[in-house]
Amino acid sequence: MKKNYVITIARGFGSGGKALGMRLADELGISCYENTILALASKMTGKETAELIEIDEKLRKGSINALLRKLPRTTEPKAVQKKFESDEEIYRAQCDIIRNLADTESCIIIGKCADFVLKNYDNVVSFYVEAPRSYCLERITKRMHVDEEEAAKLIEKTDKYRAKYYEYYTNGNYWTNPVNYDMTFNMARVGEDKCVQVIKDYLVSRFGKNVVYPEAPSESNLFTFSKNA
Repeated sequence: MKKNYVITIARGFGSGGKALGMRLADELGISCYENTILALASKMTGKETAELIEIDEKLRKGSINALLRKLPRTTEPKAVQKKFESDEEIYRAQCDIIRNLADTESCIIIGKCADFVLKNYDNVVSFYVEAPRSYCLERITKRMHVDEEEAAKLIEKTDKYRAKYYEYYTNGNYWTNPVNYDMTFNMARVGEDKCVQVIKDYLVSRFGKNVVYPEAPSESNLFTFSKNA
């Protein structure tokens, strides 16, 4: 039986999904993982023998978070300008990390097909965040210090890469399919504050009040989970 929960967030580039995840993590007192998962997966598929032994040991002990927290993380938007090319070895390593996290701690995982990887886990809720192009353009121009034309190119290339990535590793599913998620948010309409509150309310309805408010007396055994086979 599990006592931890995982929130996965997929997002369009510039929609504010990453910022939402980081803020939600701060308010819930849990970790938020994104680029560090790819960085660690790259290390796991490398040739540094001593480092691989340490990583394997951490995975076995269920303390992968200690390794992830040592890696540098970015808080700013990170565009992808290359064409998608599959790397099965790195993807499998990412899946191992994601499942390890879902088995051992409460956290938020952004991107990485986490909703698909954890689709059979009862302790997981998944959200998709998007916004109109005008909203994303304004956000990217300000946060990346580029003009609107460059921002539009970055959004188009990054979203195209994410769509192909998701389609390839989920056997033809599509990234924006609402059936993949518990809820979808239009950030321009809902706003970050309300998104945070709606997600908190949903956590309470799914897992019990003491998930969001640990000091609250437990009303039931809702804060226990099992993983489907």
